[in-house]
Amino acid sequence: MKKTLKTFMMASVATVMGTGAFALEIGATFSRFDDNWLTVLRNGMVEYAGTIDGLTYQQEDASDDLAKQIDQVTNFVAQGVDAIIVNIVDTSAGAAITAAAGDTPLVFVNREPDNVDVLPATQAFVASNEIESGTLSAFEVCKNLRAAGLGNGARGYLMNGQLSNQAAVQRSKDVHDVIGMDMCNFMEIIDEAPANWSRDEAQDLMTNWMSSGEPFDFVLANNDEMAIGAIQAMKAAGVDMADVQVGGVDASQDALLVMAGGDYDVTVFQDSVGQGTGSIDAAIKLANGEDVDSKVYIPFVLVTPDNMDQFLNKN
Repeated sequence: MKKTLKTFMMASVATVMGTGAFALEIGATFSRFDDNWLTVLRNGMVEYAGTIDGLTYQQEDASDDLAKQIDQVTNFVAQGVDAIIVNIVDTSAGAAITAAAGDTPLVFVNREPDNVDVLPATQAFVASNEIESGTLSAFEVCKNLRAAGLGNGARGYLMNGQLSNQAAVQRSKDVHDVIGMDMCNFMEIIDEAPANWSRDEAQDLMTNWMSSGEPFDFVLANNDEMAIGAIQAMKAAGVDMADVQVGGVDASQDALLVMAGGDYDVTVFQDSVGQGTGSIDAAIKLANGEDVDSKVYIPFVLVTPDNMDQFLNKN
């Protein structure tokens, strides 16, 4: 009888939790709070969590410190949260985060951990497939350069994000893969270097590159912030932006404003709302003992001046 009653009560609790009416607590830790796109992601998650009855949601800043982030995960477990969401500081440290979470359900969001293919059943990854991001951006720039009559040779620069981040590594690989295609092998990278997702660092890097006097036709960046920094440096140096193709990733509102001004050519929409809500939904399902796909991908979408109006106010 006791076993039957206990089973019935557990089933009832699971049903109620599935409706969002039962108290549930999620703790989230983000690689850094001072990142524009991640701020949109975080704010969207706070807003979405507020619409779910009975859900308590808290988030912490790891300040790009992996040890601090592991401590935050450990503290969430000690607090007895029902699930944890992690935007990982260093994507090569997935196993350490997985171990710190133990049996507590965990969802990696946005940044792909290196152990993504061997996650336990209590863990999942929600993001967009980075193979699409850099590929879409670089291939569109390739087509634009050809249309501009530069199919016999075009030279340019590549700005990397943080090299500890799988997305930066993959987006840069995407660029090199596109340049390796027959259609785009006229493109040559003069130099590439990390600007760590930062607008200011990118502006300094671009200024340094231009000081060499090398002629160039394109700049590809792993994200919008770096692309904007590069554009600011070029404009300050008197470069005619009509003569340079610039491509990036994220479709942030700042980026779309620059695109509307005619200075930015290509970006790729990374759905912050889709990733944020998807990670919370996955965390709730895991906390309720439900099955969740180990990889949940939210599609990237190419954004150009022709369709940018569709993405205003989305990121």
